[in-house]
Amino acid sequence: MNKRDYYEILGVDKNASEAEIKSAFRKLAKKYHPDVCKEADGAEKFKEAQEAYAVLSDSNERAKYDKYGHAAFSQGGASNAGGYDFSGFDFSSIFDEIFGGGDFGGFGFGNGFGSFGGSKRSGSKRGSDLVYNMKIDFEDAAYGATKDVTIDVIDKCEDCNGEGGFDKTTCSECGGTGIVTEQVRSIIGTIMTKTTCRSCNGIGHTFKKTCSSCRGKGKIKQRKTFKVEVPKGINTGEQIRMTGKGEAGIGNAPNGDLYIEFEVKNHKLFKRENDDLYLDLPVTLTDLVLGSVKTVNTLESSIDLKISAGSQPGETLRVRGKGMPNVHNGRPGDLYITLNLILPTKLNRTQKELFNELSKTELDDNEAFRRFEKLNKEI
Repeated sequence: MNKRDYYEILGVDKNASEAEIKSAFRKLAKKYHPDVCKEADGAEKFKEAQEAYAVLSDSNERAKYDKYGHAAFSQGGASNAGGYDFSGFDFSSIFDEIFGGGDFGGFGFGNGFGSFGGSKRSGSKRGSDLVYNMKIDFEDAAYGATKDVTIDVIDKCEDCNGEGGFDKTTCSECGGTGIVTEQVRSIIGTIMTKTTCRSCNGIGHTFKKTCSSCRGKGKIKQRKTFKVEVPKGINTGEQIRMTGKGEAGIGNAPNGDLYIEFEVKNHKLFKRENDDLYLDLPVTLTDLVLGSVKTVNTLESSIDLKISAGSQPGETLRVRGKGMPNVHNGRPGDLYITLNLILPTKLNRTQKELFNELSKTELDDNEAFRRFEKLNKEI
């Protein structure tokens, strides 16, 4: 029987990398798996893809195939009609990646083709994670705080200790494995399917008496309150994880986690960029011209900010270490203070006379003034 080229089957070229070969097989396995594919030749294409992957994913076998083609496996066994005997190849890891080790992972072939797939017992499963959005004040993010969070959680039933019932007995349907194996004959041999036992839902046992509190589910919705430690320096969009505070797992599996995602309210004066803070400081003309000292409150204390004589409107002064603490290492950012000139709107006679005198001030020694005058004359 003429066999198709393995590279052609997977749809890759002969220089394909290991990752490309694996990716190609994943796509074909999803498409032609007999539990999902309804095409008449789907099972045959699935087997064909498995054989190609078994060879090309093994560097030694691939080297043989590249040199001799299918003739390299001519003694591989009658069941493969002169092809590679892949009955001992373990597909379980990649099947678990594709199908999650659950409903599809247990598919296999019999009658000389071997059994691959390997189902995972579904009676144990980690609980779901939860996310809670917490709004906090700017000060809480700056100094840290302790907050209470009240949420509804699907937790383990305390009455039955999460079992779902009382007087446990081994499931007679699956013999305690949680898995039922069935065989179906087809044109390519016997197909073995492994599915979750319906009698015990994969946990391997049943109960003589069902728990009335959780109705046999082993889990029940409960309202719980947790204390949350808000870290100093936390910012909007950042999270902390509370291990094991999520929903209850199935069987003996652990609970999921609770993630607290923060939304920090804006401050009335400060603007935040990462760990740095920005502040607009109103100043007068004399503050800039003559210089002055301004008292400015920071997150921790007040400082005396020196404004040098001749400072310009919009100039920004940097105060090191007066920003927000870093949430990871605690080191504070910086505070940037912008000098925002505020001009008076009402003047008395004496003040007007003073400004009239100021208007006579020559600016010829100012570089910016001289440059403007020069360019303005060239227009």
